[in-house]
Amino acid sequence: MYDLTLTFDNGPDPAVTPHVLDILGKRGIKTTFFVIGEKLADSERRRLAEVAHDEGHWIGNHTFTHSVPLGAQAGRDTAEREIGRTQAAIGDLAHSQRWFRPFGGGGNLDRRLLKPSVVDYLTRNRHSCVLWNSIPRDWDDPDGWSARALDQCSRQPWTLMVLHDLPTGAMAHLERFLDRATAAGARFRQDFPPACVPIRGGQIALPINDYVSSIEESV
Repeated sequence: MYDLTLTFDNGPDPAVTPHVLDILGKRGIKTTFFVIGEKLADSERRRLAEVAHDEGHWIGNHTFTHSVPLGAQAGRDTAEREIGRTQAAIGDLAHSQRWFRPFGGGGNLDRRLLKPSVVDYLTRNRHSCVLWNSIPRDWDDPDGWSARALDQCSRQPWTLMVLHDLPTGAMAHLERFLDRATAAGARFRQDFPPACVPIRGGQIALPINDYVSSIEESV
């Protein structure tokens, strides 16, 4: 038996998110969708975020452009441009914990994730920073990710997995993955392992130095 929290990054996508929602709905699985802020300017994508919210999923912030990891961006306005604009776009769909997931540039957990001004922004605005402990790389291995995902789940008591509701073909295997995970004893849950939430409600709950760059901020 093991616990499994699923999350979906980089959407919403009209070609994929409805399929994901349908599969999750049939199984009664609740997740979090970490959305890209600029995508919510499209009315159809915004509607999909609303549908996900109405079906009991949490909507999280995954930066506005998903272009350069925040810890690698110069300028003190990085947090407002990438986090603030996305939170404004999410609006009343936001969870009370104001979930935020940084862009890892390929799923990396390193010092490119954050920088001092971003940490300050997250704490001042009472965000919760959600990381991960499972990256099956569905985006670059659309047909082989599920076996890797099952292996990662089997190696730890509580997995927080990053998947992507993107048109790569990977989510064609979601249903089979969920069936196999269930057969292996997965208990699906919506909350996050404490070890993956170093900032919670604006409070630094765990050491974060490994995720914070020393990049100099320009005025």
